[in-house]
Amino acid sequence: MILTVTLNAALDVTYIVDALVPHSSHRVTAAFERAGGKGINVARVLTTLGRPAMVTGFAGGPNGRLIRDELHAARLQDELVPLKADSRRTVTVVSRADGDATVFNQSGPHIEMSEWTDFVARFTRLVRDARVVVLSGSLPPGLSSDTYAQLIRLAAEAGAATILDTSGDALFKGLSAGPSVVKPNAAEIAQVTRNTEPADAAAELRGLGAHTVVMSYGPDGLHAIAPQGSWRAAPPERLTGNPTGAGDACVAALAAGLASGETWPTVLREAVALSAAAVPCPVAGDFDAGLYDQFRTTVSVESTHAPDTH
Repeated sequence: MILTVTLNAALDVTYIVDALVPHSSHRVTAAFERAGGKGINVARVLTTLGRPAMVTGFAGGPNGRLIRDELHAARLQDELVPLKADSRRTVTVVSRADGDATVFNQSGPHIEMSEWTDFVARFTRLVRDARVVVLSGSLPPGLSSDTYAQLIRLAAEAGAATILDTSGDALFKGLSAGPSVVKPNAAEIAQVTRNTEPADAAAELRGLGAHTVVMSYGPDGLHAIAPQGSWRAAPPERLTGNPTGAGDACVAALAAGLASGETWPTVLREAVALSAAAVPCPVAGDFDAGLYDQFRTTVSVESTHAPDTH
């Protein structure tokens, strides 16, 4: 089982417009409302792939009830811990004209210490049955920046691999716990290391504790630096649409590959194919199955460095 952690779950609202023009009114051509947050999106992709996945984190208030109802309707396994406060909403506006997405993220509800204690107890129970734990997204108010580090250590004690997909202090503090994989983009790496040279910055992340770094270059693909070697993977073409779910689809493929013990070239090929197939879909957590099957045979993967010798 793959356990996904979404500490700042959201009710995601997506509006599709012909073109996003500042300081003007817009006619919405389509609207979607569903449970969201990066870990929930990862679980949704994994479930579509037929991989057992479970959702945990927090949900509360009227938005929390809507989140849990939608998870039930989508047949996603829900182990969210109740909150007193109301869960957040996010709003994404997707422009058909250029495929760009504009996202509005609320910070989320304040987590009380008693709620965090309840979550840790539930996480400790769930992680015993997990092969991989995915820790994704922002931390809500009330949780310290070393929260992910705490959970990574608990997962390691239970024998589970971990994937950390976050940014800023949460990423920096999480590195000290030795996550199996971190998946930052270039801006997130530069923020943590103050190094704008991606390869050197990735090496710094490994020096700080990450076993493997998978750097995202957006539409240009991925670069993985692992103990076994280093590889670049690129999609066969650029696609337009809503790119907000591509990163979560990528993480879903990384988690599935870790759970199955696949080689890194195979994992990267799957991750690039799946993330590219998510771009044409209007909401995060979905992917185009036909494009995914097509890209699995056309993604290019090349070795860029020899394995570690120590």
